[in-house]
Amino acid sequence: MIFFLTAIAVAVIDQLTKLFVYSYGISKTVISNFLYIRYTENTGAGFGFLQGQNSLLAWLMLIFIGLVLYYYDRIPEKKSIVVFASLVLGGAVGNFIDRIYLGFVRDFIAFTFWPSFNIADAAITIGGIGLIIYLWQKK
Repeated sequence: MIFFLTAIAVAVIDQLTKLFVYSYGISKTVISNFLYIRYTENTGAGFGFLQGQNSLLAWLMLIFIGLVLYYYDRIPEKKSIVVFASLVLGGAVGNFIDRIYLGFVRDFIAFTFWPSFNIADAAITIGGIGLIIYLWQKK
């Protein structure tokens, strides 16, 4: 149950923050020369990879979401693993919604040294790193 609730929460928070930043046209310096809130539209994947390939990325994301749901029963019942997997799923769903309805992903968190990202991207990254560490320790 926590798996689906966490995934839904991530997707909803992601969509609400994107809507808020877009609707209010927020462009703000959080920490000068370091961190900004700045709305951008990304037609590619992370780090600008596959720019303009929204349809391909949407299909890949749909397949990924399907695989996570298909293998749901194999996720260990250890709470941290369930949370990490649900972060990845919720983030994928959040960005998938953008790709389907808008044709791009809305990003708004911008460090001066890193490409812009959003809550879904952060959830995918945190969840993915957590799962990698778990699998690494398991071996």
